[in-house]
Amino acid sequence: MTTRVDVHTHFVPKAIPQAEGRNPLWPSILHKSDSSAVIVDGKVFRIIDDRSWSGERRLHDMADDGIDIQVVSPMPELLSHWFPAGDADILAMHINREIAALCAARPDQFAGIGMVPMQDVARAARRLDDVKALGLCGVEIGTHINGTALGAAALDEFYAAAEAADLCVMIHPLHPAGMDRMAGRPELAAVAAFPLETALAATSLLTHGVTERFPKLRILLSHGGGALPWLLPRMQHAVSLGPPLQSLFARDPHAMARSFFYDTVLYDPRALRFLADQVGIDRIVVGSDYPFTIKQDRPSAFAEAALASSPAAFIAATEQLLQRQLQS
Repeated sequence: MTTRVDVHTHFVPKAIPQAEGRNPLWPSILHKSDSSAVIVDGKVFRIIDDRSWSGERRLHDMADDGIDIQVVSPMPELLSHWFPAGDADILAMHINREIAALCAARPDQFAGIGMVPMQDVARAARRLDDVKALGLCGVEIGTHINGTALGAAALDEFYAAAEAADLCVMIHPLHPAGMDRMAGRPELAAVAAFPLETALAATSLLTHGVTERFPKLRILLSHGGGALPWLLPRMQHAVSLGPPLQSLFARDPHAMARSFFYDTVLYDPRALRFLADQVGIDRIVVGSDYPFTIKQDRPSAFAEAALASSPAAFIAATEQLLQRQLQS
């Protein structure tokens, strides 16, 4: 029997230490008799429940979803790339220890991805040693670092350190561009802006040669790479036209895009099949976005049915991404 792994699940700790003098956006967790919430700037950012931190609750839901192992990463808003670096570092250390504790309690069923203070690249690079010492297999970062594009040379020290430490980098949309153009409710960020934001970040990485300079760096694009798979044919056509468009990419854009890994949070089998056609099934890993409202139910069964594939194919890709042997 093949183990089924969900690489895209999120974590919020049951409590976050509070202290005077921290950034006003410092998060807290408010518990009431019937619900809990993440509070940011004195307002409810998200209603949550014990699925966010409870291993036992997760195990129950994993059984219902047909999942054997969850890879747990921070709720993206906790990444706090807009904080002073010192505050972000303190928060990251707390979140990382909490995720590590969840994983240590059931190492056969949980693996962890942590976070580092990306607004201070040198500090973030140093903190990767601590991430690895905790037994975590990677770090999550936003699609931009408080406005700094992921292709910026200023981030190279972090990429080099992550590659050297053999840690994967999960890229998750955060504070996306374009919300003003939609002029709608804030929920549109996750519904419509996130896929566009991921495509912008991936394009920055490709056109600035990050995948070429760090060929052993394992990068996961969440939500199936967002709109990137749909842009690849356009990128390929641009390159075929010759100079000056040809110089946008170091080599074939499709080949470069196969440097990334992609999760299956796409909801529609036709979208997942298109992704597989563009990047190959060997770059696809199963994900759900658990435990949030937008999560995809029974993600492994969805991927297997959509691609008419054995779960072994997704396990092979997951092992490459995490660089660890999963229970089989």
